[in-house]
Amino acid sequence: MTVSRVLNNRPDVSPETRKRVQDVIDELGYAPNMAARGLKGRSHTLGVVATGIEYYGPSRTLASIEKQATELGLSLLLSLIADPDNDNGEDALTSMLAHQTEGILWAVPEIGGNCEWICERIRNIGTPVVFLNMEPRPDLSMSAVDNFYGGRLATNHLVEQGYQHIGIVTGPLTWWEARQRLEGWKSVLHERNMAEDIDRLISYGDWTPASGETGLLQLLGQVPSLDAVFASNDQMALGVLKAAREVGLSVPEDLAVVGCDNIPESAFFSPPLTTIKQGLSEMGFSTVNMLHQLIEAREIGEEIPPFNKWITPQLVVRKSSINIRR
Repeated sequence: MTVSRVLNNRPDVSPETRKRVQDVIDELGYAPNMAARGLKGRSHTLGVVATGIEYYGPSRTLASIEKQATELGLSLLLSLIADPDNDNGEDALTSMLAHQTEGILWAVPEIGGNCEWICERIRNIGTPVVFLNMEPRPDLSMSAVDNFYGGRLATNHLVEQGYQHIGIVTGPLTWWEARQRLEGWKSVLHERNMAEDIDRLISYGDWTPASGETGLLQLLGQVPSLDAVFASNDQMALGVLKAAREVGLSVPEDLAVVGCDNIPESAFFSPPLTTIKQGLSEMGFSTVNMLHQLIEAREIGEEIPPFNKWITPQLVVRKSSINIRR
């Protein structure tokens, strides 16, 4: 029983006993038999339903989920949805339940109405579910980045640098995160009385660098006096920088650029990119901890009401947005 408590990272073991048991585990190279665990009634496995891991945000979040699950002695069963616009995840959920996962992390972005089915379905499955990055609902547990605040951070920074005509290249507006960043940008322009030509200051992208490139060219055609752009992810910001060079604009002398994500490469763009750091690792850690808490409460017969965890993004200032002409 003591060995089991150590393996499951239970708190009711003294530090001395934990060290003795861990030393023997290390010496023997022992690994728990996950199949046998399942036969005893607990699988110690979390299900993860995800999509879009070709993008930085989902892939970075998934990496932090895996790391925290390992810290808690839990394994992961991953199911990827290729087309979240048309796949509501019913097959993925059925597979998770068939494998006796103890809880499920639903890491599929809210795209259109693709979460409506699962939100209704989980009320009847008896398995704890925590959602990532979707519109808050009072009866669901969720962890999400405050993308509205992130949009405000980026736009306020550009205003405070003295820029007057601030455009945006959005992500696909079927994504909740993209809509929130757009609304954050809009809210600042309205507050600052800079929203007179707001519709002409918007270009609709799809997260790719190519859409950032075409987005800037579109914005310049609509607003020749454009002097700053908020690109809703760093990949589109890369496309904005390329288009700026092609039309003879210097960044930041002629055009300021701010991205979102803080991908590792953003510090090495030319010029280095000002961006919004989302706190994706924190979101991954928090969702695993939330789910683990719900699972442990269920095991002892306790009931925890649904709760939300908001991750506050941060502005990372680099050369691409500094107004050197002030």
